[in-house]
Amino acid sequence: MKPFDYSRLDSPDALSPLGAGKFLAGGTNLIDLMKHEIETPDALVDVTRAGMKEISQQPDGSIRIGSQISNTDLAANSDVRQNYPVLSEALLSGATQQLRNKATTGGNFLQRTRCQYFYDTARACNKRDPGSGCDAMKGLNRFHAILGASSSCIAVHPSDMAVAMAALDAEVLTRKVDGVERRIPASELHRLPGDAPERDHVLENGELITAVDLPASPPRLQSYRKVRDRSSYAFAVVSAAVALDLDDGRMSNVRIALGGVAHKPWRASRAETALEGQMPSREMFLKAMKEEMSEAQGHGHNDFKIDLLPRVVAGVLRDLTAPERNGDRT
Repeated sequence: MKPFDYSRLDSPDALSPLGAGKFLAGGTNLIDLMKHEIETPDALVDVTRAGMKEISQQPDGSIRIGSQISNTDLAANSDVRQNYPVLSEALLSGATQQLRNKATTGGNFLQRTRCQYFYDTARACNKRDPGSGCDAMKGLNRFHAILGASSSCIAVHPSDMAVAMAALDAEVLTRKVDGVERRIPASELHRLPGDAPERDHVLENGELITAVDLPASPPRLQSYRKVRDRSSYAFAVVSAAVALDLDDGRMSNVRIALGGVAHKPWRASRAETALEGQMPSREMFLKAMKEEMSEAQGHGHNDFKIDLLPRVVAGVLRDLTAPERNGDRT
């Protein structure tokens, strides 16, 4: 591991330029990357004692989650379990208990891809070494992107939590070095690879995630489903976070976010539009997802995702809209 300077941040008010440094929270991803010398920061700024450890209800009814809340505490929070169950389900599917105890809300958003070529420094990877190429294109790409990829990168974002946050229309609150604060929709925090896949997100150097706001009135019906190669903890082959309401038997406020298929949590806006106001049926679910997948592209080993993903989403929608679930057993 490359030597580095270490310091602590006492408050978001005390931010200073990071330069080639990194913020350190739970460290469940960053420390591994430093051991492999994939990340080689000159300095680590420990933010675990800078506050940001509360979950509170805001005057407008929204829920504010401090960025240093652990994944365990967030998943177990009574407000989250009752009103945002898709988030709790996603967190509980994401890692072992030990990792959830250390991983933080802010850090979970910023974890880097688990692409094996990114982790193998003997392989070409534009995300790790811009301009070197992408060995995943013609390599073992079973877990790689089918939506929003580019000729530079087909890696996927690994977070389960971020997929649920995108479906809930959560907003990420940040503070810049100059003290300016901003709100970023969770679905817009990460970026597609384009010709600069080394840039995972839209944050500026030294910009710190301080909190996340969950909306006051989320859709009533919510679920997270994750398909993985083994039943124990593993990254998603594909996943779907779905939230909606039923009004007089018709779907409304439909929100669908997809994981394991893109460089960012993928908000399925085409499918949402197609389903809004419709009566639920498997045929309608699959038709909507066919529109969403119209530009999907496999790369050999991951072609199966193009057929698998619509069936996963259709299954979640079927279960959420089933009469038995909604109190109608006639």
